[in-house]
Amino acid sequence: MRKQSLSLFALLALLIAATAAVALGTGDAPLSYNRIVPTLFGYGSMEEEFILFSLRLPRLFITLLAGMALALSGAVLQGLTRNDLADPGVLGINAGAGAGVALFFLFFPIEAGTFLYTLPLVAFAGALLTAAAIYAVSYNKTTGLQPVPFILTGVGFSMALSGLMIVLISAADRTKVDFIARWLSGNIWGDDWPFISAMLPWLAAGTLVALYRAKHLNILHLGDPVSIGVGVHVRRERLVLMITAVAVAAAAVSVTGGISFIGLMAPHIAKAIVGPRHERVIPAAMLIGGWLLLAADTIGRNALAEPLPAGVIVSLIGAPYFIYLLLKR
Repeated sequence: MRKQSLSLFALLALLIAATAAVALGTGDAPLSYNRIVPTLFGYGSMEEEFILFSLRLPRLFITLLAGMALALSGAVLQGLTRNDLADPGVLGINAGAGAGVALFFLFFPIEAGTFLYTLPLVAFAGALLTAAAIYAVSYNKTTGLQPVPFILTGVGFSMALSGLMIVLISAADRTKVDFIARWLSGNIWGDDWPFISAMLPWLAAGTLVALYRAKHLNILHLGDPVSIGVGVHVRRERLVLMITAVAVAAAAVSVTGGISFIGLMAPHIAKAIVGPRHERVIPAAMLIGGWLLLAADTIGRNALAEPLPAGVIVSLIGAPYFIYLLLKR
């Protein structure tokens, strides 16, 4: 099984590399494929270096890291809720992060030097408050956290917060409305190197925590009675893992906008390939999620005359997949 997992990870890495090559060579300012490697090593013209290092590479890394973060969040949430339909977008966590970003952007003074690093914190605060409210409403003292009430409560909060954002932008300045509208559509706007340094610590910390707690997540997936029976501190583990899932999702959507379904599809595909153990599901899902968002962004930028936001492309794939899972269950 270990050899199969290593082969899968190698295959996913090759798939990401191939998609990255396509992403680097296509766009409004095409870069010849035979010039990518020389330009990477400093042998390109000024124009080629600008296209590669200022436009293509930062967007590529942001897209890849955000897809990994959303997939990690989805894998943890599906383990906690024991439901393959769980996703930070479906549950309203992304909407909570978006509401926090919208309030901050519309009503608080923005300083250029700290904006990049404040944004993930604001998104995290909004997402954490939303997750806490969803948990409080759906938790039952007798039966514990049940998957279906948790999912339905999250969907309700997501719709309510989406309505709140529409109300907020209806009375806002036009330039700020344009930014929020781009955010809502899942348009990857944070496509510069500083955004990578702002998001990377959140993803690195979340990955370490999730992998370290993966065995406990395996047990929690079996239900509260089994978890308590084998000595797992259910509330503490659930709190730590929930905060981890919220943090990495908020960091991702703060720079990519409201992108759903990556956290739904990637863990589900990973489980079908590597099995249910989260030690293998989490890294596999992260690679799949990174590739899915990178492919969606590449398709959206090049498929039509007018670029489509990555969030729209992901939704075109993810919504039918969500319905398929719903009907299957």
